[in-house]
Amino acid sequence: MPLTDTAIRNAKPKAKQYKIADEKGMYLLVKPNGSKYFRLDYRIHGKRKTYAIGVYPSITLKKARQIRDTVKEQITDGIDPCEHKKATKRMSDSDSFEAVARDWHNRHKPNWTENHAGRILTRLEKDIFPWVGKRQISTITPPELLAVLRRIESRGALETVHRAMQNCSQVFRYAVATGKAERDPTQDLKGALPPVKKKHLASITEPKQIAELLRAIDGYKGHFISKCAMRLAPLVFVRPGELRQAEWSEIDLDNAEWKIPAEKMKMRQVHIVPLSRQAIAILEEIKPLTGAGKYVFPSIRTNTRPMSENTVLAGLRRLGYSKEEMTGHGFRSMASTLLNEQGWNRDAIERQLAHSERDSVRAAYNYAEHLQERAKMMQAWSDYLDGLKQGATVIPFKQAAGK
Repeated sequence: MPLTDTAIRNAKPKAKQYKIADEKGMYLLVKPNGSKYFRLDYRIHGKRKTYAIGVYPSITLKKARQIRDTVKEQITDGIDPCEHKKATKRMSDSDSFEAVARDWHNRHKPNWTENHAGRILTRLEKDIFPWVGKRQISTITPPELLAVLRRIESRGALETVHRAMQNCSQVFRYAVATGKAERDPTQDLKGALPPVKKKHLASITEPKQIAELLRAIDGYKGHFISKCAMRLAPLVFVRPGELRQAEWSEIDLDNAEWKIPAEKMKMRQVHIVPLSRQAIAILEEIKPLTGAGKYVFPSIRTNTRPMSENTVLAGLRRLGYSKEEMTGHGFRSMASTLLNEQGWNRDAIERQLAHSERDSVRAAYNYAEHLQERAKMMQAWSDYLDGLKQGATVIPFKQAAGK
């Protein structure tokens, strides 16, 4: 006798699992814990197999019979339904948002710094994958994605939500390019998120305040390695991550030059930092302590790792400078503002700041562009800072340098 909904609902668990037959080979398997499963036994290629149709009541009797009929047709056509189901699942898994995103990330990771690649993956794993990671990427709609993004927005992380949407867009575009999606749904979300208020990293650019900061750094009572890093930061104005990961193998004291390899740079281009006499003096001062190791500024705990990314920032806080007054990144803004005010070649300044070159091919071959002028500028800049620190009359340092 065929199964009925009433018979299924009234089926009680027993000490051992048992079957209640339906028709065309399908049956209901009742487990001792009360769970109820639709199953279909079949033979193909001389082997007996069982196909798992689904769990009641998630799968109704009517739906189970529809699935059974489809499976029977596959068997008639010589297709093993269990193997077909596995293949379909594998294909579905490889087309999930998470699978496509990880593939995209792995392919682009060699072109990013380690920190940048880590931030992107963490953002996806924390804020995107838990909600749509298992979904087939081609089925995700703009409203669904917006709901995910608004979870980030709800905690006030506006910059993070915009970066997350940008990363999602990159993943969707990669899916389109690889034939796993037809379009990028983030294009329909423009204007749906509140804009990010542009924040400028805190910096000191007034000469008198710069002088006070430099004197405070000279009087720093913390660890010697931290103090040397803080003294060097305004002279070279590289990004904080580039400073803390400086290696002795990159520094040529004889030729007064620090060549940072492309893989450490944000823009993935070799960067040359001409070293002033003052910068060389600081490096020569710390070399007896750290020169036998890899890093110029190793961690206080172990010389196999660079110092913490918060070391310079913590030093500034210890000197009494709040995050609204000065940051490790602020030395770059300080140099950029004053160098431009004093009339140095803007292209030389931008090159020394290692800002993005619009033409990536040109940038790859021109990392040494304006190098002679930059070396002169870096020495004049260090002399100017020395003058401020010593309380000299503030004059345009290009004039002081005899330019």
